[in-house]
Formats: sequence, C-alpha cells, structure tokens
Amino acid sequence: MIEIKVPDIGDFKNVEIIEVLVKEGDQIKKNDPILTLESDKSSVEVPSPFDGKIASLKVKVGDKVSQGSLIATLSNGVSSNIPQEKSILPETEKIIQEAEKALKKIDPEKKIIKEELRQNFKTKVEFKKFTNYSNEQDNIGDVDPQETIEWIDSLNGVVERDGPKRANYLLGKLINQAYISGSNLPYNQKTPYINTIPREMEVKSPGDQVIENKIRSLIRWNAACMVVRANKKLPELGGHIATFASAATLYDVGFNHFWKAQNEKNLGDLIYFQGHCSPGIYARSFLEGRITTKQLENFRQEVDGGGLSSYPHPWLMPNYWQFPTVSMGLGPIMSIYQARFMKYLQNRSLIEDQNRKVWAFLGDGEMDEPESTGAISLAAREKLDNLIFVINCNLQRLDGPVRGNGKIIQEMEGLFRGAGWNVIKVIWGSYWDPLLAKDKTGLLLKRMEECVDGEYQAFKAKGGAYVRSHFFGKYPELRELVSNMTDEDIWKLNRGGHDPHKVYAAYHAAQNHKGSPTVIIAKTIKGYGMGKSGESINTTHQQKKLDVNDMYYFRDRFNIPITDKQVENLEFYKPDEKSEEIQYIKERRKQLGGFIPTRRTKTKALKTPANEFFESSYLDSGDRELSTTMALVSILTKILRDKEYSSRLVPIIPDEARTFGMEGFFQKIGIYAHEGQKYEPVDSEQLSSYREDKSGQVLEEGITEAGAMSSWIAAGTSYSNHNIEMIPIYLFYSMFGFQRIGDFAWAAGDAQCRGFLIGATSGRTTLAGEGLQHQDGHSLIMASTIPNCVSYDPTFSYELAVIFEDGLKRMHEKQENVFYYITTLNENYKHPAMPKGVKKEDILKGMYLFKEINNKGKTKVQLLGSGAILNEVIRAAEILSSDFGIDSDIWSVTSFNELRKDAIEIERKNLLNPDKKPEKTYIEKCFEKRTGPFIAATDYIRTLSEGIRNYVPGTYVTLGTDGFGRSDTRKNLRKFFEVNKEFIVYSTLSTLVKEQKIASKVATDAMKKYNIDPKKPIPTKL
Repeated sequence: MIEIKVPDIGDFKNVEIIEVLVKEGDQIKKNDPILTLESDKSSVEVPSPFDGKIASLKVKVGDKVSQGSLIATLSNGVSSNIPQEKSILPETEKIIQEAEKALKKIDPEKKIIKEELRQNFKTKVEFKKFTNYSNEQDNIGDVDPQETIEWIDSLNGVVERDGPKRANYLLGKLINQAYISGSNLPYNQKTPYINTIPREMEVKSPGDQVIENKIRSLIRWNAACMVVRANKKLPELGGHIATFASAATLYDVGFNHFWKAQNEKNLGDLIYFQGHCSPGIYARSFLEGRITTKQLENFRQEVDGGGLSSYPHPWLMPNYWQFPTVSMGLGPIMSIYQARFMKYLQNRSLIEDQNRKVWAFLGDGEMDEPESTGAISLAAREKLDNLIFVINCNLQRLDGPVRGNGKIIQEMEGLFRGAGWNVIKVIWGSYWDPLLAKDKTGLLLKRMEECVDGEYQAFKAKGGAYVRSHFFGKYPELRELVSNMTDEDIWKLNRGGHDPHKVYAAYHAAQNHKGSPTVIIAKTIKGYGMGKSGESINTTHQQKKLDVNDMYYFRDRFNIPITDKQVENLEFYKPDEKSEEIQYIKERRKQLGGFIPTRRTKTKALKTPANEFFESSYLDSGDRELSTTMALVSILTKILRDKEYSSRLVPIIPDEARTFGMEGFFQKIGIYAHEGQKYEPVDSEQLSSYREDKSGQVLEEGITEAGAMSSWIAAGTSYSNHNIEMIPIYLFYSMFGFQRIGDFAWAAGDAQCRGFLIGATSGRTTLAGEGLQHQDGHSLIMASTIPNCVSYDPTFSYELAVIFEDGLKRMHEKQENVFYYITTLNENYKHPAMPKGVKKEDILKGMYLFKEINNKGKTKVQLLGSGAILNEVIRAAEILSSDFGIDSDIWSVTSFNELRKDAIEIERKNLLNPDKKPEKTYIEKCFEKRTGPFIAATDYIRTLSEGIRNYVPGTYVTLGTDGFGRSDTRKNLRKFFEVNKEFIVYSTLSTLVKEQKIASKVATDAMKKYNIDPKKPIPTKL
C-alpha cells in the first residue's frame, strides 16, 4: 500500500475538505484530483502523486487537514518518491545540444569554421560608400581624421565582401568590447534618415503597376466624393478625406498582394484599419461590388438603414467591420494582444498555425496615446512575429505638425527598436534613388537629417521652386545636384509611403521576418492629391468640403475618366464589370481567398455544462463561511473538469490570482508562457506553485488593466476572428475595471464581445482597509451605460451560480452578442440554500422575494438589498420585527440595471400603444398587492437604486455609499456611509413616521439608541 498525504499547502493549517472526488475502488492516474480543500482565502484541488487504485479513503467532506495528513491509501501504485534522474528543462536540453554541435565545429586551434560564418552573414549587395557622411557634429572632436577614414574604409570592405549582416556582427562585438573596456557610449537606436531596405535589396512587386495605379486613383476619387457629397447634402455630417488620401498606397498594396481573407480553408489575416480611413475602404468595396452606390450616398446616414457607419463599427455593420479602432490608441494595444492570443490558441493546439498576420494601421499623431506604445515591449518579449504595425507618418495631427521641431519617424524608430521590434523605414520614394546614387559627398543625407518635420510639411505645401531654394539651396553641391531638374521634377520627388514599389518591398520583408514583431514607418503627405485646399496644410484634417475647382484638380491629377459635368455632380465612378480594372481587383482578392474586411458572426456553439456543476452552489453552506469570489472559483474549478468546456475557459488575471483565491489554477491548468518555464519557481515544493507552460491556460497579465482587457476582448471575439468559441473570464478589483478601462469596455460592446467580467472585491465598504482609491461604489452604474452589458450584484452562491449558468447559455450556446459584468465580494459569510419557490428566471430578471417576516406587526414594509448590503437588510428586518413589531418583505435585488432595462422597455411599449391595455413592468408585478414604504440599500452610490424610482408604487427611500471611500473596518465604513443595519432600521422608522404609520417618538428614540448624529455632514462632503 502507498499512502497519499496532504502535500505542502503553504502557511495554511486545518483546512476544510469541501469535496471528495474519488471513492474506494476507483482507478486513478497521477495528477487526477482526489479532493478539494478550501480556506478562507482560496480553494485548491489535491492531485494524486501516483497511478493506482484507491484502497481506502481516510477523510470525508467537512474534515479539516494540514500538511502531512493522511488522505487515502493506494494499491498497485507507483510512488513518485522513488529516486529518479532529475529531468532537464526542454530549453536547457536545447542549449546543451547547440553547445555540443558548436564543439564539434571547433578545430584544434579553436577557430570557428570560416566558411560557415560567411554563410551566416552572407547578404551581398552593391554597397554605397560615403567617405564623409556625418550629422550636425561633422568632424568636431575628431583628433585623427585619417584613422577615421581608415575605419570607414575597413567597414566598407567588410560589407562589400561579406554583406551587411557580417558588418553588424563586427560592430556589435566592438561596441560590447568598448563597454567592457569602460567606455561610456551614448545609447542610440536610430539609423540615418533613409529607407531601411536599400534599393538593391528591394523585392519587386509582381503586380501590374499600371492597372493598380488606375484602381488606386478610382478609389481615391470615390472616397473623396463620398465625403464631399455627404457634406454638400447635410453639412453637419462631417467626415475625413485627408487621412486616407495619405494612406491609399499603404492599403492598396496590402489588399492586392498580402492580406489573406477568411474562408473555409484559412482563418485569414486580421486587419486593424485606421478609423479615419474608412471612406477609402468603402470605396474599394464599391469597386469590388460589395457596396452599392446608394450606400455610398448614405455615408454617415444610418438611422433609416442602408447607410455606412462613420468609422469601423462591428455593431453597426456586423458582417463587414471586425475591429472598432477609431478611439485612438485602442487599435495598437488591442492588435498586440490579438496577435498574442493567436499564438496562445496555436500553442494550446486549439487552432492551426497558418502563418496568419495581424496588421494594425496607425497614425503618427495617434502614437502619443499611452495605449499605443504601452504594450510594445510585450510584443517583442513574446516574439510576436505575426504582428505588423504600419505607422502612417503624414507628419500632421488635427491642428498642426506631430513633431514640428523634430522627426516623428526617428522618434518612433528609436522607441520601437529599443523595445526589440524589427523596424523598417519607408521614407523616400523611387524618384529619390538617382539623386542618392549621385550623391558622392553624403551631403544629401546630411540635409535630410538636418530638416525637421515642420520644414518637410512646408516643402510639400509650397511647390518645387520652394524645395529647390530651401532644401537643396542650403549647400551649393546640392543645388548643383538638381541643376538639370525642373521645378516640376523636384515636386515629383515622392515620399516612400506613396510609392507602391517601396511599400511592397517593406511589406514583403515584414511578412517574412521571424522572431520579433515588425513596425513599418512610412512617410506620406496628409491630404495627398487634394491640392491647395488640403495638401500638407494644417487645416487638412478638418477638410470635408472641396469646391468644384478642387475636384477638377483631383480628377486631372489622378486621371479619372469623367466629364466636367460628372465632376460638378460629384458622381461616383465604377468601370464596367468586364473592364481590366474590375477584373484585376476581383482576381487579386480571389487569389488571396476572398474579400476583406469580412466578419464572421457565428461559429460552432458550446452546449451549456450539466447542471451538476452548479447544484452544490444551491445548497446551504452550513457552518462554512465563504465569499462570492470563492463561490465563483469553486464553480470554475468544477467546469474545468468538463471535457468540452475545460479547454475553452480563458482565466485572465492582472497579477491578483492569490487575492481572488485562484492560485490553485497555477498547477491545474498552468500559466501561459510562450517559452515555457526556464526556471524552478521558489515555491516549487508547494501544491499551488507558480507553473508557467507553453500550453498553459491562465493569462497572468501582470499589472496592466488595459492589457488584460485587450486579452479579454481578443478571447471574447475569438468566435469571429478564429472560428472557435472561447470563454474569457477576467477577474479584477472592481474599482480598477470600468473606471480604468471604460473605453475598452465600450469597444468590447461594439465588437460584440462575449465573456465574463468579474468585478471582485466590489462595493464601497466591502474592501475595508484599502481606502479611497480601491473602494468601488459605481462600477455597476458605468456598466449600465453599455447597451449589451448584462450586469449583476449577487449576494449568495446560488444567485451567482444561476447567473453564471445563464451567461454560459446565452453567450456560448445561443450565441447572443452580450457580455456579463458580475460583482463578487471578498467578505466571508454563511450562504443559505436557494429558497423554495424561488425561480431562476426571477433571479435573472433582477429581483425576487427572499423572505417574508409575518409576525402580524402593526405595519409592513418592503426592504430591498443587493450584494454586500443584503445581509445588513436581513438583519435590519429581524430588528424591525423583534424590537419594533414591524413586519417586512425582504427582496434580493440581483440587478437594479436589469430591472431598469425591463421597466423602460415596457414603459416605451405602453407609450407607443395607447389603445391597448398597458403591460406591467416586472417591478410592478413583484410589488402587486404589497404595501410600502420601500427602502433600498446597496454598497453603491444611490444612482444605482434610484434607476427604478419611477416604477416603485409608493414611497421609495434609497441608501447608498455616495462619497469617497476611506480605510477602516467594514462595520465602521457601513456606519459612516449609513448603510448598516442600524441606519436601515432608522430610515424605515423615519419613513413610517412621515407616512403617519407610527409615532415620531419611535424614530427619535431609535436615533438615540443607535447613536445617529443628525448634525453629521453628508458623506459626500467628508
């Protein structure tokens, strides 16, 4: 026989057994759970350390055990205590193997085989020598210019002979040696202000550039017409022309050559389109035949149906847009976590690795949002080579230059390169190549470095003569360099983001890069093609109207084959279906799998888990006290035993698993880590040690609510983006939920996200000692602002179980586009069994009769409570009955928000049907034939319970926690905020006095008895 004992469970002793999961005679395997332990802070399953057959059980439910307590005996078991050869981590084994290979390739003199090194660094290109290229510092401080030239010549020789990679390797070695030798080198992650990919290394586009240029021009025209027509018809509609005008080529190359669509064989690439570019995306879909002329005419006119949304909004165009991106900063961070979630699904073998990419299109001005760059280090750390950022640097934001006195491209390069990204700059177009080739002095590069973005903006706003004078004119050598060029030739010197050849080469390099995410930083002109009314001027972002001369210019510049009359009428132009343009655009998308953007709305549904997973939550907890957070963890633990559901749960925690009692998940399902675990955790001997795994299930995000919410959104839209239903459950301090990530929650609603947000440690007085910044009294109000957010504030475990089961059924079986916000508590108390006669649907509707106290008192009141304060209400009802002879009905309000939704819907229905018998709201049905007054108390500000005032049939008094929180005990906090049992009793008595149902002396005596100070200021002023 082998004995199974309780392993190291940390500092816990005498922990209660709440479940025994095996019986005598069961055949079990190593790591199968035997029983579940629950302390006042967490619950955890105890696994078997060996295979075998349960011979005898030594414990039962209710027993208390500590480390070393005997649990069971096992027959035919194989002990894990038998000394075994210590396993080697896979990462360590890989290092050993690589070292062994390297040793074999060292000759007796310890010289690495030269030919192999050459192959490693071989990337030969025709290299351009610049003997004296420098920045503003020129040769100041160079004590030996001749030696400097020799070093540069040596470097040129290495590049010519062995390629730039070998040169980079040697430079890296030199820099490292300089540091070792004590040199304090300035850190610089910026490269010269030229394209990253030399002309000689550019991969050429296989496309027909003539046809593609025609298509691009037609898209530009139709996009501009769409906005101008809408504002000519209704000037208040607004719209944006300039952003897409600057980005048209960036999108066109992707559409034609790179972006795979979702279809039966491929899940497709995911594209986060820059919100202000939506007119251009619609214009392309118009040529593809996916959007009609009428829809273009109704741009930003959606109310009557058939129109197009202003920006990418999946809620408004559910079969088209995938990602809401126009709230600046959300697109970048959501795309990072989307790429990470794609890797998560692949590493857990839930989807195939199809070499998909996540592309995010961003503006240079947008990069100032903290969310835009806040997670770029995670992308590099996780080696997200499936992620590509394209930053459209048109150098302008809404009012003026992004960095007038500097260079936004250089700033972005330093930021991303420093974070570990692959950076590709696309600054200069092909027309600059001959000039760069002719520049033997390096002065052209020097001049490019000298100019700041404010100057570059002016260069494109003021014409070729101005550029000749102010850019090339600074140095005689540069003026001579362009002496044979006309002003028009100089004006045609294009920027890289408008050159399809340069963009294709950058996209190709990004698509094939491995090991890190890529950012493409493309220089463009805001309002490109808009002429004097909008090209590269400060007001271009607000430009929604172009006069007829502007439109003539636009037509002529892009060779649109339409008449003056058609220009004046702002007519859209679409070639015949058999034209080469339409045939080409459709064929390109056919080759790439179909049209984009396209959004999937359904996937294979998940059947709701069997009721047995929830049944134990309906029972009385007996003497055991627990919080609703612990009750939720218990439900999740049971669901993780379900074969169909277990793999689909995505627990998301921002570094608070132990606070929420979820550390048992560490060993049971593991923490996702793309490289596995390269170390032995300090708590490895304990049952709940910190286990990272490449196929781990928990997303332990660290202290980043924005990041955790982005992961939740990625998982909650997985049904659409990855064709697999996932169940994200994000637990957080409720104060740091909606208040911290309100914009993300709104985007989640727009994206039709499905999943659970759990506002743990909720309520103003429940978190006790944490104080003002931590105590939540308003998250439910914020949740109520999102139309498809279903929110609840349960008190008891059976309420929580009913709500959670309903959420699973609605979201993941019926596939309704809603998400749930459920508050849970960290306060431990006993939980009653689900009262007889209570229907699940009443709990879900938001309110049910919990208990009636009928002692034939002198009067009766209706007491409403929710969350943490329902227990205070229950105790207040008992006092009213025993001390004052007042009976009451106690109502558990699981959701004031759901009650209000039902009430306003019924109210509207009655308003619109005056000739029909009015329907009753659910609130009216509950209170039918019951007398008031009605007293409601919650751990939230009164606005929450005030939401149903219009529908309560009698005097309605609300108590709440308005004001700033503070540190103290729960008892003192509830007294301070006037939501404790004593104040509920007094409020009830005072209200009865006003209704002349009891004498005023009863209330004044109670005030003295409970030490209620009538002169105390309202808590909002304290």
